[in-house]
Amino acid sequence: MQIYPNTLEQHLSGNLLPVYLVSGNEPLQLQECCDAIRQAARRRGFEERLIHQADNTSFRWDDFSAESNALSLFASQRIIELRLGTKKAGKEGGAALTEYCSRCEPDGDILLVTIDQLDKASLNSQWAQSIDQIGGIIRLWPIEKQQLPQWVENRIKLAGLSIEPEALTILADRVEGNLLAAAQDIEKLKLYTADNNIITVQTVMEAVTDSARFNVYDLADTLLAGHASQSVRMLKGLHDEGTEAMAIHWVITREIHLLLDIQSSVHAGVSLSQALMQNRVWKTRQRVVETAVKRLSKKRLERAVSLLADADQSIKGIKHDDPWQLYEKIAVNLKQANR
Repeated sequence: MQIYPNTLEQHLSGNLLPVYLVSGNEPLQLQECCDAIRQAARRRGFEERLIHQADNTSFRWDDFSAESNALSLFASQRIIELRLGTKKAGKEGGAALTEYCSRCEPDGDILLVTIDQLDKASLNSQWAQSIDQIGGIIRLWPIEKQQLPQWVENRIKLAGLSIEPEALTILADRVEGNLLAAAQDIEKLKLYTADNNIITVQTVMEAVTDSARFNVYDLADTLLAGHASQSVRMLKGLHDEGTEAMAIHWVITREIHLLLDIQSSVHAGVSLSQALMQNRVWKTRQRVVETAVKRLSKKRLERAVSLLADADQSIKGIKHDDPWQLYEKIAVNLKQANR
């Protein structure tokens, strides 16, 4: 039978099946799905666990068949795991799995088979059809880019937290589809939200740069002030301390668009002081932002936007430039006065 990931928990609250086939190559999805099956089995007294790694050079299908036929040393029900990975079952493996399904009993061991990709040929094979008849097949699909923010937000809610929309965008962009990295980031963010359980933009940035001697916010003010040499030194320091390029990218992008928005408001007839208020510029930053708005031309800022676009594509692997060198170019570009 087909079991959908979102119905697995409900299924595991009932009677367990003798065989489960789980396919998917996203590590976190695969890990958590298998963990759920293991935990459900342990709650029902499955104490012993055997693991067969089929993509290991020493693996033999005869050994799998012999061991799965043998009685448990501890007289208990067992979880037998067969990890195919990228390997296909093949003729010998297909025969071994089909034979196992033909003799397994409802109150016997549980066989948990995992495979990276269950293609159409494998799904229609005799061994997979045998599993489908007596057990459950769970197919895990990658989270698409447009689905990632919702996945991250759901994960955050399960952790008992909430997140601001802009912070959610930053976090989803940062993990780039790596669900394991997202889960690790959320666990880390718990430490920063003990007071109110709300993840803000500042929370995300602090978590990303918590060990950095140079603060990304200090870098922003230094860039706007036009101190190119100091900005380059700070960029090198942040890079050497392991700060992620995405954190730098977000801060610089925010600052450049802030200047462009203020310039646009002033051009439309709004006073500079009013434009600063409308864009929620803190009083402690108003002087440096005001000076930058007056000093930098729209052309210079648009040049920075262009460099940021190149850096974004480099971070995502579309281009092969070094984003850190592009940030240094932006620092030099912002040193230039109006022309």
